[in-house]
Amino acid sequence: MENCLYSLSGFNFYFKGNILLLFLLLCGISLQSQIIPNPEVMNMNSESFMFDSKVGLVYKNLSKADRGFLIPYLKKSIEKESGIIVDTGKKQPKNIILEINTKSAREQNDESYQLYIDRTKIHLRANSYEGLFYATQSLLQYFTFYNTSIPVKLPGLTVYDKPAVNWRGMMLDVSRHFYSVEAIKRVLDLIAYYKLNVFHWHLTDNEGWRIQIKKYPKLTTIGAWRNEIPGSIFYKKDSSYTKPLAIEPYPYGGFYTQQQIKEVVKYARERGVMVIPEIDLPGHSAAALTAYPEYSCEGYRHPAPNSTLWNGKVDTDKVNFNYCPGKESSFIFIEDILTEVMELFPSRYIHIGGDEVDKQYWQRCDECQQRMHSERLKDENELQSYFLKRVTSFLEKNNRTVIGWDDILEGGAPESAIIMSWRGEKRAINGAKQNHHVIMSPSNPFYFNRYQDDSAKEPLAASYSINTLQRVYEYNIWPEQLDENGKGLIKGGQFAVWTEFISSLEHLEYMLLPRLPAFSENLWSLDQRKNYNDFIKRLNQGHYDVWKRSGIRFHPKYYNKSVY
Repeated sequence: MENCLYSLSGFNFYFKGNILLLFLLLCGISLQSQIIPNPEVMNMNSESFMFDSKVGLVYKNLSKADRGFLIPYLKKSIEKESGIIVDTGKKQPKNIILEINTKSAREQNDESYQLYIDRTKIHLRANSYEGLFYATQSLLQYFTFYNTSIPVKLPGLTVYDKPAVNWRGMMLDVSRHFYSVEAIKRVLDLIAYYKLNVFHWHLTDNEGWRIQIKKYPKLTTIGAWRNEIPGSIFYKKDSSYTKPLAIEPYPYGGFYTQQQIKEVVKYARERGVMVIPEIDLPGHSAAALTAYPEYSCEGYRHPAPNSTLWNGKVDTDKVNFNYCPGKESSFIFIEDILTEVMELFPSRYIHIGGDEVDKQYWQRCDECQQRMHSERLKDENELQSYFLKRVTSFLEKNNRTVIGWDDILEGGAPESAIIMSWRGEKRAINGAKQNHHVIMSPSNPFYFNRYQDDSAKEPLAASYSINTLQRVYEYNIWPEQLDENGKGLIKGGQFAVWTEFISSLEHLEYMLLPRLPAFSENLWSLDQRKNYNDFIKRLNQGHYDVWKRSGIRFHPKYYNKSVY
């Protein structure tokens, strides 16, 4: 058995995954995984790698840019945990080897990786940089579990792993509450640790514009700020929970400079995460239209929205929420903005929102009605479709793909658009039946701004549903009503954090953990590898300890050291 597994160190990793899987099942010994998400195959051997002396860290086929981050990153992480010196200058008797297969063997979007440990080496191999980064995260999780004494002794093992879906994302709303660059990086560290690969950055909404656009400076000098009243709330249905404090409003807001945006995008890419910006339109645009009211239907300025508006009925005569599709200047304004956005974000995807458009503005707007007449549009849903198709056409000419919330199906979605389904499965099914790719982001259970427990001690949250850890873990992203072709259009899933009630990083972390690793394992692992009780056990095999040592807040309900 030992020889069989040891020979894997020279196994041709270019073979397809199912051949390697069969090999491991025949030769390996099953090992209970403490890694999250649960690897496809994890087998142990009789050897151990002992961190009792200097260890070498070497690489094969890594680009200068890739090794410029990954080598010092892994060196620092291991030295911090073990106290052992990791030498990146030359080979040692014991080595950690990072390897990306030769260019001819790489496969596009191949996120698989292999991790092999015996007494003289820790070998991490992949067909892509992303796969290699995931291998480092599995190694660090494994290391943490066995880092209970000095020297650290890692049992020998072989891991072969790959995700079930290629879209595993998180959306963070920074409009309702603003988070610093350092806070964003901390969130990126968390999602990368659990092998998520998409960070959807909700940068604009009614309550604040958060991205510097040089051609339109008032977007940030005016649109990034609002008058805030502590204790005020956003949802009328939750108004019984709190009352605004009787103090004067104060300015609240912030934005990211273009240099900061580039910094975050680079930080994410180094961790295998693609950053997708969302510029919400044609609705949810009150912050932009406070700064530039000439692109609204009314054409004159109203005060910037703030949380006090949501304590009761919103008077739509006092706020400009929508761009005016009747004005040609609206499209010039939006295209100018998106041109700068594309210069900052290399991702092929741009999210343009498209949700919750209050079309009564357009019903009473002469220019919108003229547009509908000239374009032979039968109603305001088709006017929305016209608006979104024009924006999509502009982005397509720049080699970008549009993503929109499932509301864009109303009136007819742009043909190439990807549907992000947030209102249950019905819209996802409709989108797939219209041959759109779909990303599953159902508010129930994938909105992490909602309660995760029914305890009265929970911090204030949107009360539409209780999205428990188990429901997040067990939700099936493939609607049963779809046939195999339809299911093939499901790109993956994404959870969202809307921040009406979440004003601090500590509160944000509390809402993320432990639901984040549950979501990760749901999308990474095939059904036969998922076991909720086993997942809870593995959470307690080092993961809570990592969060505690890092000062990260988490929901304590499932923290139980007795599960070892």
